[in-house]
Amino acid sequence: MNKTIWLILFFSALIWSGVNPKDQFTWFLEVFPAIIGFILMAWTYKTFPLTPLLYWLILFHSVILMVGGHYTYAEVPLFDWLKDAFALSRNNYNKVGHFTQGFVPAIIARELFIRKNIVNGIWWRRYLVVSVCLAFSAFYELIEWLVAILSGEDAVAFLGTQGYIWDTQSDMGWALIGSIIALLLLSKWHDRQIKQLT
Repeated sequence: MNKTIWLILFFSALIWSGVNPKDQFTWFLEVFPAIIGFILMAWTYKTFPLTPLLYWLILFHSVILMVGGHYTYAEVPLFDWLKDAFALSRNNYNKVGHFTQGFVPAIIARELFIRKNIVNGIWWRRYLVVSVCLAFSAFYELIEWLVAILSGEDAVAFLGTQGYIWDTQSDMGWALIGSIIALLLLSKWHDRQIKQLT
């Protein structure tokens, strides 16, 4: 992995997202997980470096959060265009975020389970990876709920429900789908990188 390119891309996206965002409070809430992730990766970079695949996936997820923070998830321009072009009822960028919320944590959990020898059986590992992703998704929905209670109207952009009553359930459903697809598509590639790393 080219650390310099990764850092340039991360901080370029972060700075861009923070310049005149649609709503400053929403921007902070959306990019905060990316900043926490960056701090954790910097802290563990020498003692527990991750696979290149995982670093790039985390960057991809961070950029999704930063775009959502800049525009708010309900108003990302490309997805407004898709909404109009395909006569959709809502801007679905939120669903991309929640799909990624399953896709990327699946590889994070998988890497930790394998490298720390937490779960050795392949089927138990798959089951627990998906379970971790669902738990993380549910925890995030609880955070959204708490923010909405504490901040009232200010949280509408952060929630991004756009009037859809099943938004919370579908968010967790997309995270579930993302985690399963990540395991199906990336496990062999991930295994090769783990072997190279260890």
